[in-house]
Amino acid sequence: MAKKVVATLKKEGGGKELTKCIKMVKSEKTGAYTFKEEMVPTGDVKEFFTKK
Repeated sequence: MAKKVVATLKKEGGGKELTKCIKMVKSEKTGAYTFKEEMVPTGDVKEFFTKK
């Protein structure tokens, strides 16, 4: 199984904390799984995994 949260990245100088999220998405055409990667603010991680 793939990990949901791979790494937490923090900008120096008081910037926003970002989290790299990777989600498996099943293709409707072929049925194969693909991975969707995105850098999201730490507070929005749950939203990333709940939206389709």
